[in-house]
Amino acid sequence: MSNQEKRGKVWLAVSGLVKSPEGHWLVVKKRYGGLKGKWSLPAGFVDVGETADEAVIREVKEETGIDCTVKGLIGLRTGVISEEISDNLLVFLLEPLEERVIKHQDNELYEAKFIAPDELLQEKDASILLHYLINLDKTVTIPGYDGLNPGDQFKYSAYKIFF
Repeated sequence: MSNQEKRGKVWLAVSGLVKSPEGHWLVVKKRYGGLKGKWSLPAGFVDVGETADEAVIREVKEETGIDCTVKGLIGLRTGVISEEISDNLLVFLLEPLEERVIKHQDNELYEAKFIAPDELLQEKDASILLHYLINLDKTVTIPGYDGLNPGDQFKYSAYKIFF
């Protein structure tokens, strides 16, 4: 079974905007897909049994070796591919923890590094989403909260809100 068959016709992916204390952004150059050879944010699909915020921490760690904490939700990119696949991407703001030594995933990425946003704007190989995020006047980040229980009848093993 291919990854596409496994995901079905509704995709949920996550992406992490990791900002260094100096204000540089962690970006990656993928070896595959529609963003092959372009600078983009680390991203990937939410796995069975994990929340979206757990997925973004895992994906950034897998792709770059950087441990992070979620600061909040920035927004949603949503679209339809070939009039049938619902493609949804939640973009989170992340803060790197302690050591920021990048060890990128060779099989998926050409490169990963921290780059200043103004330098990324000059990059011909930067994704449209990167350009959009950089050009925003102000990024609003919605913090997460996990102290609610919607009721034991739902049997949630994890329940978090971002409002």
